Amino acid sequence: MVYVRVGSMDEVDGWSGLAHMLEHMLFKGTKTLKPGEFSQRVAALGGRENASTMQDTTLYFQQIPANRLEDVMKLESDRFANNQWPDDEFKRELEVVKEERRWRIEDNPRSRLWEALGAATFEASPYRRPVIGWMSDLDSMHPQDARDFYHRWYVPANAVVVVAGDVDPQKVLQLATKYYGSIPARPVPERKPRIEPAQAGERRIDFKAPAEQAYVALAFKVPQLTSFEDTPANNDALALTVLSAVLDGYSGARLDRALTQGPDRVADGASADNGLWGRGPQLFTLSGVPAKGKTPEQVEAALRAEVARVARDGVTEAELQRVKTQWIASQVYKRDSVMNQARELGSYWINGFPLDADERLIARLRQVTAAQVQQVAAKYFGDDQLTVGILRPQPLDPNRKPRTAPPAGVRD
Repeated sequence: MVYVRVGSMDEVDGWSGLAHMLEHMLFKGTKTLKPGEFSQRVAALGGRENASTMQDTTLYFQQIPANRLEDVMKLESDRFANNQWPDDEFKRELEVVKEERRWRIEDNPRSRLWEALGAATFEASPYRRPVIGWMSDLDSMHPQDARDFYHRWYVPANAVVVVAGDVDPQKVLQLATKYYGSIPARPVPERKPRIEPAQAGERRIDFKAPAEQAYVALAFKVPQLTSFEDTPANNDALALTVLSAVLDGYSGARLDRALTQGPDRVADGASADNGLWGRGPQLFTLSGVPAKGKTPEQVEAALRAEVARVARDGVTEAELQRVKTQWIASQVYKRDSVMNQARELGSYWINGFPLDADERLIARLRQVTAAQVQQVAAKYFGDDQLTVGILRPQPLDPNRKPRTAPPAGVRD
């Protein structure tokens, strides 16, 4: 894997979607490779490859036989340093990305709601822009925009190579030095802080779209884990992660029992998630799908009631140990996948954590107490830090034909 510490959060207004568009163009040629030849060569080596763009990072990977490692490191370093393509290739790929946006976002009412919710939740943080970009920005994007973004951010000091599998570390270091060591070093551009101001009141959006069911999403601003030091913000971030597991960490957890079971159930589904860490501000989200005959307002009230119940009554030690065991087991089981091992290491580097962050995280989560879980449930779920999004279903067009899947060029 190659992780580049650049994602949608490094874009500016008017140029949303550039990081993702550039990811597509990294497959479109170098000084020595024709468009598409990179993928053809990886396939010829018996491997598979892909890439992905997120808010915080862009990553590229190949899964190949261990004895072909040098071949793909040579290919990957070449495109990192020498990416180039004709304007016509960019214009064709831009249409692919637009179609991807239509298929993934514009034809999916819940995706559109989450996009609108992000734009309403954040003011200064670049997390308010969608990773794939606004369609108007894609419409006005030029080939040189992507070239400038590439030359600005694709510098050695802003990237990391991760190799996991049946390899000798010293040999990997030799190969990395051989193929990446000759890339000229340049400073990483200065990043402006763009600190999100404190929210001072509830925000609420109604989103109307053709859909079969309503949908409710609640986003609460919460602290993020910035290190493993014993600080109030770090401790709260960890306790919020445990709270999310109490609510939705296993089959039959609190949201499942309270909202989706029994004859008077209010929801067909409900979930909770805590954004533990990232390069930008994090959210604790609750969401649900109203059951037949129930309203979005009833689901919203039920979701908040479960958090309020934890704040009032706390959690038992048995429940706490169960969710910790479930969460820690999931962290350990990730290591069964070589790809996940590489992905975890790259993610730690992107977010500024040490390479043994998994062990440190497990150790810190073991220390979270029931009292801490109860305290964060009482602290972070008031109205002032909340943004609510409700999908209000509109009639479906009986004559509308479903859009086909994205074309083969859509990689991520």
